[in-house]
Amino acid sequence: MITLGLNYSQMHDSSACIVRDGELLFAVAEERISRLKHDARFPQLAIQACLDFAKVAPSQIDEVCFGWQTPGASLRHDLKLFATGRWPVSYFSVLNSSRQFLSMWHQGGGARRFARHFGPSKAQFRFVDHHFAHAISAYSYAGLDDAAIVVMDGRGAWEATSIWRGSKGRIEHLQTINWPDSLGLFYARFTEFLGFTPNADEWKVMGLAPYGEPGVNLRAFLEPEASPYKVHTDLLMGDGSGSFLGWPAALGTPRVPETDIDDRHKNIAFAVQDLCEAAMIGVVRLALGKACSRNLCLAGGVALNSKANGKILASGVIDKLFVQPAASDDGVALGAALAPYLDGGQRLPIKPMRHAYLGPSFDDNAIEAALKTYKIRFTRLSDPAATAAELLSQGRILGWFQGRMEFGPRALGNRSILADPRDPEMNTKVNNAVKFREWWRPFAPSLKKEAAPEFLESAYDSPFMILTAQVRPEKRSVIPSVTHVDGSARPQTVEQEINPLYWRLIDEFGKRTGVPVIMNTSFNLRGEAIVHTPTDAIRTFFSSGMDALVLGSFLVEK
Repeated sequence: MITLGLNYSQMHDSSACIVRDGELLFAVAEERISRLKHDARFPQLAIQACLDFAKVAPSQIDEVCFGWQTPGASLRHDLKLFATGRWPVSYFSVLNSSRQFLSMWHQGGGARRFARHFGPSKAQFRFVDHHFAHAISAYSYAGLDDAAIVVMDGRGAWEATSIWRGSKGRIEHLQTINWPDSLGLFYARFTEFLGFTPNADEWKVMGLAPYGEPGVNLRAFLEPEASPYKVHTDLLMGDGSGSFLGWPAALGTPRVPETDIDDRHKNIAFAVQDLCEAAMIGVVRLALGKACSRNLCLAGGVALNSKANGKILASGVIDKLFVQPAASDDGVALGAALAPYLDGGQRLPIKPMRHAYLGPSFDDNAIEAALKTYKIRFTRLSDPAATAAELLSQGRILGWFQGRMEFGPRALGNRSILADPRDPEMNTKVNNAVKFREWWRPFAPSLKKEAAPEFLESAYDSPFMILTAQVRPEKRSVIPSVTHVDGSARPQTVEQEINPLYWRLIDEFGKRTGVPVIMNTSFNLRGEAIVHTPTDAIRTFFSSGMDALVLGSFLVEK
């Protein structure tokens, strides 16, 4: 059986994946190919990339699975909120978004849109409830026989948070907290209040939070101790116009985008993160009790909060944790594609997801052709890992383009910008000269898995850079540029058998410096998607302050 999983809602992060007989073959977000960050259009390019990789024609697809409910589910839920007085009529803009989605779908979405782009198909088309698709994406790829599953995001059709039990390849629904009682909404509104883009820039609030101090009280918006948590949407949404009228005067006025960050903003970010962590831990405790398990699987956009994930892991309430690396809506494609395996009382394939290298790749012939097209001088390398390690040890900032592109928001050593973590000024250099982003944004360390206990207080496997851990106090001055202001780091533990080339680069750097750790950030400029093709990498390299670029077996220097 060949299934195609899609995320498509005309909201954000369209994506596609292809599965053959239970094996995930390929996955890519539309944004990587279209170059439009968070691209929400029908994932035509991503679907074509899936078909090309698997070498199948559209007519060979058995099931096309959309990771959303049937059209109209969101609209019906919103109408119910209005009818029961839960939302005032002034929230019409939210209803209008549901109407736009419904109209879009009937004007050519789903099967008709697929047929328009790819021709007639014998495939069955199905809708998979959004949170159910998220839950499958967390449980089936965790490799755990039994687990509590928690999905937390901004919203599905009517869901905000849901709890499930995974056991022996099957998933049982236990509880749903309906929209708008949403942790994702709470975090997004404060992301907007702090002058950033909601549902996109939550990372910035999380990075800013450690610079703040306790003192700001946001419990009028969120009660984390309730079981489950309680979001006071009437205050959070104000008058429904997107303004912040009626918010406590003590918070001050919203920050104007691109203006300076002051202590008030830092302290608000601290309070937002602190309450979100408390609410998430409360949901996890509830889920573990309901599922009678000490194993936990997480998905949904809120599960990308690596700081909270680290605290959940350190809390001692769980034994094993798996966070879907594509936890946001792009990842629902992974779950939707497996939904047919539950038909007729069957079981999901259970296979641990050990890496996220699921996207396109380009061989040396394609890379060399791109370099020659743009008449760029290059050097052919016999040992790219050793050359890169030497450049990094000299303080050079390096673009690194190898193998298959990562799926999900993190660059994990195949589409990365790399630097020396020992230089205390490197964080500033990369932020200012390469990434062109805010000064407080931290960078992550990639380190050999076997070296993790030497540098981290809790060396839990973290191949997807989705958990935080405390850097050992004696090592913080050794790797200052990847140690955040609160002593934490968001590590990627690299295994030799999973990514041998990247592991060897780190090993070679360790041989030269005594520190088997490198700074790793995504290969993109601010506001752009991570690079996809050699041409993307070349353009980004020459548009930034990077010193050198290693693409496959080729070196380009400025």
